[in-house]
Amino acid sequence: MTATLHPAKLRPGDTVALVSPSGPVPPERIEAAVAVLTGWGLAPRVYPHVLARHGYFGGTDDQRLGDLNEALADPEVRAVLCTRGGYGAQRITDRIDLAAVHRDPKLVMGFSDITALHLALWQGARLATVHGPVVAQFDKGADSVTALGARHALMSGEPVTVTADPAEETHGVRTTGRAEGTLLGGNLSLLASTVGTSHQPDLTGAILLVEDVGEYPYRVDRMLTQLRRSGALDHLAGIAIGQFTDCADAWTVTIADVLTERLLDLGLPVLGGLPVGHGTQHTAVPLGTHAVLDADAGTLTIAPATSS
Repeated sequence: MTATLHPAKLRPGDTVALVSPSGPVPPERIEAAVAVLTGWGLAPRVYPHVLARHGYFGGTDDQRLGDLNEALADPEVRAVLCTRGGYGAQRITDRIDLAAVHRDPKLVMGFSDITALHLALWQGARLATVHGPVVAQFDKGADSVTALGARHALMSGEPVTVTADPAEETHGVRTTGRAEGTLLGGNLSLLASTVGTSHQPDLTGAILLVEDVGEYPYRVDRMLTQLRRSGALDHLAGIAIGQFTDCADAWTVTIADVLTERLLDLGLPVLGGLPVGHGTQHTAVPLGTHAVLDADAGTLTIAPATSS
């Protein structure tokens, strides 16, 4: 297996690219993001098609890919920050400039639909990335949990520890035990949709992170069943369950019920209730790095994505 690429941590003065690989974003949210990033001492560069709109995409496939590849290839850019999720990243991931990634690894951050980008960069270049907020969410404020967690993951060079929150709906979905492995995954819908593609990750010995939004319990059941039937979950080390937001329907079966029934019988350490995903506030975590899941202590600790 190719060695993992660890980008350098961000430092004051670094240029960071804002790109929209998925859906369109309102201009006022980009303005808020620029203000937060500037306050961190960074130099945000808004790429030409960040505010473009083409149907439900943030520009055409070529426009979105062009901005992304230009940012990945620019030696001045030290991080590529995605503006929002939505849908569209999978339409361009097969044409990512992986040679540029190998030549000059940069931090890449986002979540939700950006999971497709994380998986493509992991499969194609073994790049460690950050499952963290899209920068449109910096309108929550520079002192928000969401923004502060992103800053820590991008700029501190230190591990991230996430503690299960009793207020999260998935908190009760857990076993006992401890697991170690590479943290991979992200949005469940995007992970399931990679099955049978070149970007389906080998999860052997990995800790799988899953979260989602707006998916009814039966749909979550269907996606987990697909992953089980494909063999993708056969050799996991453990499972970290993030936020499943706005996933209720009229049935009496809950998301926690589905996750319990579909995951606990795998006989692995499982920890739910992690504030990672689509919640009002959520924590940024590295992907592609070593993690320790302690279900008894209720913690997930992940090594930094950065090299220094």
